[in-house]
Amino acid sequence: MPPRGTGFHPSSEAPPNPDEVAIKREREIADVVIAGGGIIALAAAATLRPALGDEARIVMLAPPAPRIQSRDPRAYAIAPSGRRLLEALGVWQALENDAQPMEQIIVTDSRLDDAVRPAFLSFIGRADNDEGGNAKGFAHMVEAQALREALLNAVAIAKIDTRTVRLDTLTLESDDDRIGVGAESENVIAASLLVAADGTRSVCRESAGIGWIGWDYPQYGLTGTIAHEREHGGRAYEHFLPCGPFAILPLKERRSSIVWTEEKNEAKRLLKLGERELLSEVTRRFGHELGELRLEGRLVAFPLSFGVARAFTSGRVVLVGDAAHVIHPVAGQGLNLGLQDIAALAEAIAEAAHLGLDPGNPRTLSSYERARRFDTNLMGALTDGLVRLFSNDHLPLRGLRDIGLSLVDRAPAIKRFLARKAAGPQ
Repeated sequence: MPPRGTGFHPSSEAPPNPDEVAIKREREIADVVIAGGGIIALAAAATLRPALGDEARIVMLAPPAPRIQSRDPRAYAIAPSGRRLLEALGVWQALENDAQPMEQIIVTDSRLDDAVRPAFLSFIGRADNDEGGNAKGFAHMVEAQALREALLNAVAIAKIDTRTVRLDTLTLESDDDRIGVGAESENVIAASLLVAADGTRSVCRESAGIGWIGWDYPQYGLTGTIAHEREHGGRAYEHFLPCGPFAILPLKERRSSIVWTEEKNEAKRLLKLGERELLSEVTRRFGHELGELRLEGRLVAFPLSFGVARAFTSGRVVLVGDAAHVIHPVAGQGLNLGLQDIAALAEAIAEAAHLGLDPGNPRTLSSYERARRFDTNLMGALTDGLVRLFSNDHLPLRGLRDIGLSLVDRAPAIKRFLARKAAGPQ
């Protein structure tokens, strides 16, 4: 966690020109504005408080909650780097009892109706504990609802000024010293820095004139929770099927999260099935190793895509999370990339505060860009390559990739490298 900063405070500036007083009074002043209300935006707000100091003014502009709210069925694999960030925020303490360590990952490559699914690659985590008493798996599975609630509590403790606005109404006005953020009938907030955490279709990114390179996959992702008869033993499975990967990720008790990739038309058909028929389709992919299965709640579907911003900063705007990059869920690293963005940004801002610089100065933002660009591009290329390599049923290619998986399984150095990349910065 970055050291506590002294903050950048508008009160330390020279008195305003009398001719500008009328204009200044029509604006609010803040150190940082965060646009977004998701997990990355909440984590950014909680993390930037200690980086800037207690006196800094942080405003979060979050979208309205949906009128009909239902339980979020998603779950996330929190890598060690993300866990350390959450520990520093005091958030992990509220999550650890319900966080399931992932002790082993087994990778298979087969057709849907194959009687046997040979394991071509496996990773085994350490079963002992670290100094904090946490099991040393590859990651910890945390359910989205619990993570969001813990972060909301952290944001409340950090005394973040949170407002509800429609993000698609945001407007930006920039000059050398400030960026003005307006929304609906809200006053314009003049801030040193705008943190854009407003998702894939980021209004802030578009308003800042930052380009986007990306494409859609011909697939949907389906995710939900499965209860099963037998214990999973902390094992995760990545079944590569011709239509895309089917991941089984362990949760607490006899439950697992599934992340299921399907061709778009097939995914739409599956979502129209009754519960019994849908469970039958899940069982075909899940297998019978854990006994009888039961769906907990509904499945949710989302389109899959790849994308990366041409720049992560522009003027006094900085992109984090899905506003900066979107990757396929094949490696379960989307959220971890966003948490790494926040850690790097907080470190750069804390350093700027110690030097007496404001949070949005060019030196700070260029430091953040350098810290995040390479890792983001590397993970994006890796996940895109995996999807293109495995989402097909081309027989010669299947043979080559299975040989490749077997060779990796026999190469400890390569397996350690892949495990380190998944764990995030040390």
